[in-house]
Amino acid sequence: MDIYARKALKWSQKLNWVVERFCVALLVVLVLDVWLGVMVRYVLPMNWTFTEELARYLMIWMALLAVSCGISRREHIGVLVIFERFPPTTRKWLAVAFDVIAFAFFAVIFFYGIGFVERGFGRYTMIAQIPKGYPFVGVPLAAACACCQLALVAVHDFFSSDGITAAERAEI
Repeated sequence: MDIYARKALKWSQKLNWVVERFCVALLVVLVLDVWLGVMVRYVLPMNWTFTEELARYLMIWMALLAVSCGISRREHIGVLVIFERFPPTTRKWLAVAFDVIAFAFFAVIFFYGIGFVERGFGRYTMIAQIPKGYPFVGVPLAAACACCQLALVAVHDFFSSDGITAAERAEI
């Protein structure tokens, strides 16, 4: 059974590697965009207003996608004071139960996010006049990444024979 844990951890790390690089790329574009916005407003004689809108959507995409990175390392918000008082077997089942609840939550976000994107293509952004569906794609995309990470981390933690969680194994 430990083979399932290792494979799930390997896939989780691969997905996390891709999402982290994408978040860093978004951060670089966000910094350049904000810098350009400051330059256009105070130094350059240009009237480019799209930089504010672009910065907003880049920040939202980055924050949403970073959720799956936190899930892959089990660094998301949780109350560990009570959780750590349970024996390892109980913690394992509690972790899986919490993962199932979180998976259901992100699956609902994914499902409704698809409709959100479809309706977004009928509306346009205020400044750049592009369909809002493009920025809204980040919602179902981030929810899908979160669902994948939750499933992989739950499989690892459930099938791991030594009781080491995916987060602890990533630190080793």
